[in-house]
Amino acid sequence: MSEVILLIDDDQSLRRVTEYNLTEKGFNVVTAASGGQGLEYFKTTSPDLVVTDVKLGDMNGLDILGKIKEDAPDIPVIIMTAFGSIEMAVQAMHKGAFNFITKPFDRDTLILSCKKALELKKLRSKTKLLANEINRLTGTEGIVSASSVMKELLDTASRAANSEATVLITGESGTGKEVLARLIHQNSPRSNGPMVAVNCAAIPIGLLESELFGHVKGSFTGAIKDRKGHFQTASGGTLFLDEIGELATDIQVKLLRAIQEKEVQPVGSERVKTLDIRIVAATNLNLQKKIVQGEFREDLYYRLSVIPLFIPPLRERIEDIPALVKHFLKKFDAPRDVFFSPKALEVLNAYQWPGNIREMQNIVERCIILRKKTVIEPEDLQLLDHKSLVLPLTPVIPNEGIALEDIEKSYILKALEKAGQNRSEAARLLKIPRHVLLYRLKKYGL
Repeated sequence: MSEVILLIDDDQSLRRVTEYNLTEKGFNVVTAASGGQGLEYFKTTSPDLVVTDVKLGDMNGLDILGKIKEDAPDIPVIIMTAFGSIEMAVQAMHKGAFNFITKPFDRDTLILSCKKALELKKLRSKTKLLANEINRLTGTEGIVSASSVMKELLDTASRAANSEATVLITGESGTGKEVLARLIHQNSPRSNGPMVAVNCAAIPIGLLESELFGHVKGSFTGAIKDRKGHFQTASGGTLFLDEIGELATDIQVKLLRAIQEKEVQPVGSERVKTLDIRIVAATNLNLQKKIVQGEFREDLYYRLSVIPLFIPPLRERIEDIPALVKHFLKKFDAPRDVFFSPKALEVLNAYQWPGNIREMQNIVERCIILRKKTVIEPEDLQLLDHKSLVLPLTPVIPNEGIALEDIEKSYILKALEKAGQNRSEAARLLKIPRHVLLYRLKKYGL
């Protein structure tokens, strides 16, 4: 066996006997003569199991149990005591102890308890790995919430998941719209069915109808056999239509009919196919403005937004930042002693996050890979770029000077971001004519 057991006992003779018995059974035993030494060894040796006495010279074994469970809840702890009572046993179990053994005990009792504790740890590790793999494959990891607005959003999404109503998720790029859509699907009665995700902006306009609704053999050049569209592929499950605001108006008409009638007509076919799907759509555009501009159908908008869900940008929910940092450190298997300093977290809180959660994930991963020490400081973040530059009302010109073009570009990019990439709205925010904005975009290659 290669499992490491940390044994904490201030009784030297009992500690040596217990160490001998465990070592004889193939365990790798690290011993500590006090509670403080035990906690220090716990940090440096990363044991698979902790066996501790209750009565220690410097502290109580139950307090050690509490500290271990706070730092590493998956590590099993066995409590030993010569002064056992029912009340103490109950208290130990409530704090998370795996077992409570009263001295004197025979060797086999301790060995059996250790083996069972380690077997449970292995089982939990396998279950955790499986859950992480499921999260990776389905894309549902990353929903971390500490802010009240996100908790309210997730509560609404949870209630919406139990219905068949269409859901429209809006928010900036990188906020996790597809993650939320998958969460809704997995908590819905359709969770055993497929979730088919379609990026409407990534499909060429000429192929979009065929991709969505399917086609029959010979309906157009290259149609060498019948093909199901995404609507049929998602039968029994959920169809996620991402970037829904990019759809051309002629496809919007057919999409509206498919949602209303619960049927589609493949390209080149005279027959209709009945649908059994739930629609979840998402966009980073302002659809109501697109309606005013005649670029999106109002009836389709109301059909899609039976339950509207808006994911706020990360800069508007900075309470989530520490929890997200911790989540991504764990996701990328950062060593236990790696952490972001308070000053680094302050910088992250003040940052504008143009790329939202996706950008934060990349930053944390980069810091883990390129770190030179265990503490990640502000200079390790490499945050500032033209997209996130926030200029003060009274600009400060550095001694080395600053390019006026860089200032102009930064304001244009911020205006486009605030306007959801709507150029007319961005021009209004910048208080310039639309054609002037278009000229500037072309000039700077934006």
